[in-house]
Amino acid sequence: MEKNDKELEVTLNEKSLEILVTKFIPTSQYFERSFEMLQRQMDGFREGQRDLKSDIHKRFEQVDKRFEHVDKRFEQVDKRFEQVTQGQKEIRIEMNKRFEQVNTKLDTIIERMDVKLDAGLRETRTMSIRLFSFAMIFSAISMSGFLANMTGLF
Repeated sequence: MEKNDKELEVTLNEKSLEILVTKFIPTSQYFERSFEMLQRQMDGFREGQRDLKSDIHKRFEQVDKRFEHVDKRFEQVDKRFEQVTQGQKEIRIEMNKRFEQVNTKLDTIIERMDVKLDAGLRETRTMSIRLFSFAMIFSAISMSGFLANMTGLF
């Protein structure tokens, strides 16, 4: 019996523990790569948002320039009407209505852009939560496999 007991005896020293850890626990490099990939994706989303914001600002600048041209044209029209007739009040009332329409259209455009930006941000948050959940579930599965293997379940 002594011979069988000695054959079954396992000694745990630092080297055997190190071998067990490297065989059954995923290395931290895997998780680092996963989180780096997640970070790159998040950086890509942020860069896309920055590009979208700068594009929106450029478009607003173009719209402002166009409105400056329109304003100059209206000033010329006002001068011509002053020279021709005294009926400026009616024309100004119509111009004010047009500017109000433009303002309401701009308000609706800005609201649409806000909705699109908010939707993009929600999508980014959802994606990051999904990726983080996947990483955590994968870690839990790895740890449960490791524990099951250590306890001899399979």
